[in-house]
Amino acid sequence: MNTTKTHAKPSTPRSATVPDAGEIPVWARTETIRRIVTVLLGIAAVVIALFPVIPNRSAQSTVIIALVVAIGAVGLNIITGYTGYLSIGHFAFIGVGAYFVAILAKVVPGVPPLVWVPVAGLVTALLAVLLGLVTYRSRGPSFVIISIALLFLMRFVATEWKAVTNGTSGITMPMYSWPREWGNWPIHLSLVVLLGLSLALSWWIRRTKFGLGLIAIREDEGKAGTVGVNSPVYKLLAFAASALLVGMAGGVYGYFMGFVDPVNMFSILLSVQLVLAVILGGRGTLFGPVLGAFIVVPLDIFANNTGGGGNTRLVMFGLLLIFLVVLLPKGMLPSLSHQLERIRTRGTAGLSGARLGAADELSVRDRPKAPDPSELAARLKTAPPILEVEGLSKSFGGNQAVNDCTFTVPEGSITGLIGPNGSGKTTVFNLISGTLLPDAGTVRIGGTDISRMASWGRAHRGLGRTFQSTRLFKEMSVLENIAAPLGSFSIPQMGLDAVSGREAERARELLDFVGLSRYEQAKAGSLSYGQQKLVELAQVLVLDPKLILLDEPAGGINPTLIERMGDLIRDLNAQGKTFLLVEHNMPFVLGLCNPVRVLAQGHVIATGSPDEIQKDDAVIDAYLGDDYLLDIDNSATRRIAVEGSAS
Repeated sequence: MNTTKTHAKPSTPRSATVPDAGEIPVWARTETIRRIVTVLLGIAAVVIALFPVIPNRSAQSTVIIALVVAIGAVGLNIITGYTGYLSIGHFAFIGVGAYFVAILAKVVPGVPPLVWVPVAGLVTALLAVLLGLVTYRSRGPSFVIISIALLFLMRFVATEWKAVTNGTSGITMPMYSWPREWGNWPIHLSLVVLLGLSLALSWWIRRTKFGLGLIAIREDEGKAGTVGVNSPVYKLLAFAASALLVGMAGGVYGYFMGFVDPVNMFSILLSVQLVLAVILGGRGTLFGPVLGAFIVVPLDIFANNTGGGGNTRLVMFGLLLIFLVVLLPKGMLPSLSHQLERIRTRGTAGLSGARLGAADELSVRDRPKAPDPSELAARLKTAPPILEVEGLSKSFGGNQAVNDCTFTVPEGSITGLIGPNGSGKTTVFNLISGTLLPDAGTVRIGGTDISRMASWGRAHRGLGRTFQSTRLFKEMSVLENIAAPLGSFSIPQMGLDAVSGREAERARELLDFVGLSRYEQAKAGSLSYGQQKLVELAQVLVLDPKLILLDEPAGGINPTLIERMGDLIRDLNAQGKTFLLVEHNMPFVLGLCNPVRVLAQGHVIATGSPDEIQKDDAVIDAYLGDDYLLDIDNSATRRIAVEGSAS
């Protein structure tokens, strides 16, 4: 059946209802709100930049401290918001920057103020990389504890290394060399510039493949590796980026304070303020940490000035945390964005129940035809193996999941891997893709041994896989999910713009190929299960893999979508892609795959063409059963009867 169609991109309805005369449409109200927010941000930026015009030294000091906390919070957001690592001791980088500038100012007198600030940033970034080397394997509570330990370790070093830091007596900074009437203008403007650079860096990271890789690590680090995200390198670079400008802000902060000592520069309370600023404003957002900082710092200074001191601040911040957890668990800006989205989609059906319609058919393509069986058999006999699995074994305690498993996948084939539940099929996939390491045996792709290679290294060598239960990065948009994979690793490639330009266009082409281009801006988690299967296939194709592992591509989806999935696999195979497919839907497997490998109890018990597999006694006993034979016989009898009556 020919399904050639012109794939028109239907416009997303802005409102499901026609507004009454004089009523402002929903989409117009949303755009108006966005313009108002943009204007307010512009006004806020001008006010902050020109704040020293106000002749109030106390207010000026409050804004300067808020700027320092804002820069620290934006840096922390790269680790906590983008990468998902909560660092309680991030203020340590501000202290390190302040101490480094103070020590250099003492050792090299006469140098103008702020000259050492960029150097302090580089030293702080190097320290962050060293911290990353220690902690990149840790996550969750263990990382939180290590980050707190860093803060107290830096305080201990500053206290005990008296020959350099002057111990608890601290270091007095040199006097400013600028005219007295300038006041705090140089300090203030330096921090404003650093905040602008911090926001620009955060904005750039979020748009690149590097930033999408960080969010992929936050969402699902195991899955991120299978799409080429080199987690250790990504995390080390994220640590460095999060500390670079924070250390520079620390140097400026040291000049502002005029005195650098261990207690003030490595304060756990100030470090908690950074965390509160990020959580209050919204983790993973651009302006959320800045908004949070300009709320938390004035509240802290207000509590300190009321006379209650530490107790008042503890109560206030405790109530603020309760408020965030109960009412704004995602922060202020994400909550506002969610409300705007509800306004925009009010009266529409949304995506959760979306079905595939005529516009979702294969775009400008004929339904691919299955190759001639004799021609295919001849081609497979001479085809070299793209994948070689030899003697693969894996046990979990006393359970031998895979036992001396050996098979090959011919280049250019659609090879099926079938077997009963518990036979080890998914474990074999995990061992091939690198999410598990084997106890014994080898895995070779294109003749290269990848048995001990990390999952991202295997992805860079042409191996892509999908999962039995889809593992998309659900907080990303559909387009970002497809732009995130990295087919080969290089620092310049990590810096490619993944939101616009060539990478985004490539992602759109693949979305169009699977028929889901209309959903490119939707959150991946909002799609139906079947649509997520298609997106995951498109995500793998970004790697331009030599071999694609499909784990139950037809599982849990409707018959129409199963048919489409088969068409896409045939189409890709006709373009030269090789597949290894695990599936329990036998009509789907036998109508699509050749050859077929059968697993039972962790090893291959049969291999051959679909016809040969259906007649193999070992396969019938271990997997298909006598009922399957009866179904085949009944189907053949019905077909003969129909053909006889027609003649």
